[in-house]
Amino acid sequence: MTTDISTANIANGWLNTLRGGSNFTALTPYAKLHTGDPGASGTANAAAGDTTRKAITQSAASAGSIALSSNVGPWTNGGTSETLTHISVWDASTSGNFLYSGALSSSQPWGTGNTFTLTTLTVSLSPLAA
Repeated sequence: MTTDISTANIANGWLNTLRGGSNFTALTPYAKLHTGDPGASGTANAAAGDTTRKAITQSAASAGSIALSSNVGPWTNGGTSETLTHISVWDASTSGNFLYSGALSSSQPWGTGNTFTLTTLTVSLSPLAA
């Protein structure tokens, strides 16, 4: 017998909630850029070049995982020189609740006038029951 999170009944429902799905209370997630680990509250090392949060659209959960269904952004750097390393994800475009964070697959230098678009983002839960 497998004893882990149910893919169909729990994991996909949780993940669908993070993309604004209907299994639990729906929400629209928003991504914010960071120059280092956002920390436990998601507020550390926020990028200064563009402080806005951009709405995320994700495909339906499958096998305990969700992914972007369209690109997020672009963010436009309004006057700094920094290196992007992380994102945080929130349940509102301002204020709201911190949901999760992650490191970019590679750090990105970001100067005045440069744009940044998030093209991939996958969130997975494991271990999952078969």
